[in-house]
Amino acid sequence: MHRLYNSLEPRVMDEDMLKLAVGEQGPREEAGQLARQEGILFKDVLSLRLDFQNILRIDSLWEFENLTKLQLDNNIIEKIEGLEQLVHLVWLDLSFNNIEAIEGLDTLVNLEDLSLFNNRISKIDSLDALVKLQVLSLGNNQIGNMMNIIYLRRFKDLRTLSLSGNPIAESEDYKMFVCAYLPDLVYLDFHRIDDHMKEMAESKHQYSIDELKHRENLIQSRLEDEQAQQEELEKHKAAFVEHLNGSFLFDSMYTEDVEGNKLAYLPGISELLQAYKDKFVIICLNIFEYGLKQQEKRKLELDTFNECVQEAIQENQEQGKHRIAKFEEKHLLETINMFERNIIDLVALFIENVQSTMAQCRDLENHHHEKLLEISINTLEKILKGDVDEDLPDDLRPLFVDKDTIFNAVGASHDIHLLKIDNREDELVTRANSWCTHLVDTIHKNEIMRNRRRVKEINQYIDHMQNELDSLECSDVID
Repeated sequence: MHRLYNSLEPRVMDEDMLKLAVGEQGPREEAGQLARQEGILFKDVLSLRLDFQNILRIDSLWEFENLTKLQLDNNIIEKIEGLEQLVHLVWLDLSFNNIEAIEGLDTLVNLEDLSLFNNRISKIDSLDALVKLQVLSLGNNQIGNMMNIIYLRRFKDLRTLSLSGNPIAESEDYKMFVCAYLPDLVYLDFHRIDDHMKEMAESKHQYSIDELKHRENLIQSRLEDEQAQQEELEKHKAAFVEHLNGSFLFDSMYTEDVEGNKLAYLPGISELLQAYKDKFVIICLNIFEYGLKQQEKRKLELDTFNECVQEAIQENQEQGKHRIAKFEEKHLLETINMFERNIIDLVALFIENVQSTMAQCRDLENHHHEKLLEISINTLEKILKGDVDEDLPDDLRPLFVDKDTIFNAVGASHDIHLLKIDNREDELVTRANSWCTHLVDTIHKNEIMRNRRRVKEINQYIDHMQNELDSLECSDVID
């Protein structure tokens, strides 16, 4: 069922092997044409054959970044690895090797045809990233559990499957099971599945299929909800206001506030704390809504700028190369400078208003701190006089020894709260400024690259005109 080690020495891929393989693919193929050039550019190779090479380990393929077809069959490969950079791969043949587990394929999102025929694989898994998979060959392996078939239901484009030569293929119900659980399959073990077989399979396994579909729908619904939540979170992050649309910041102030949580059990504090929280959350919501609106303004500004740049470049191409410098100076540079001023002003205004609103959070915290300290001192005085009506929790009593202990406890709680508010404001300001700086820098870098290309085009145009003049002068001399 698997390839045996032969008398040849096991080999690991290296640059010499790859150069030889590329060169030997013949002049009719692109790789062969490249091989005749000085210096083979692996990144330009689209198809590569490395079969019957006694390869033990896959390596050194990272330069083949545009490869779409890779043939590694009939080797002695034990592990799928070293394919991470081959993100454009569409066709991969790893048949007739010694592979025991499916792995190392997470980046091959464009793969449509995968052959792992005649290996030592016992479980079908780790193929989740292959969302475009259409053909899967797993015949002559060691797959024995029918539940492996259910795993393949996630591949909506799968039309051809080969599992013959596996223990599961010996089951009496094998074909019926596969046809029932993979209803979109067209070919199974190199035979077309007829409609009669599909109907029989569906009828036989209908109850189990219905239950499975119900579970899948629940899972899909949950995944869609999670995806929607994640997309919403990313939108909030882009506006720098994530987790400000609720009580998250307020709750975080008490997460590590040991003393504050103890003091919350003092008489009268519960109502005070709830009022504080309600007002605090309203301020956070104001920042959140304002942040989203400002993000829309920044996005509109950026979209408008990009449209203007594209229009300018397009008009430049229509005007002709001889007017490049004049046109660009008049339009593109003005557009860039205006956008830079506008986006910097937008970000600065956003930060200024957020900081002003955050100050309201501090004012609320200071007011709460004063009230908490007042109630705590009054409680201490009552304890000393023996006038406390309610029993205090055991972990709260050690705080009411004297005024210094009370001041320290209330002060520690206050410091934690202010630090949380300060940190959230600093994070927002830093990220907003960093985004603005990075955006402006990127635009300037892109403009530098465009300038370099324009200079190159102008030089090429001058060289062309010079050649034309030289040709005319030669013609005049001959005449």
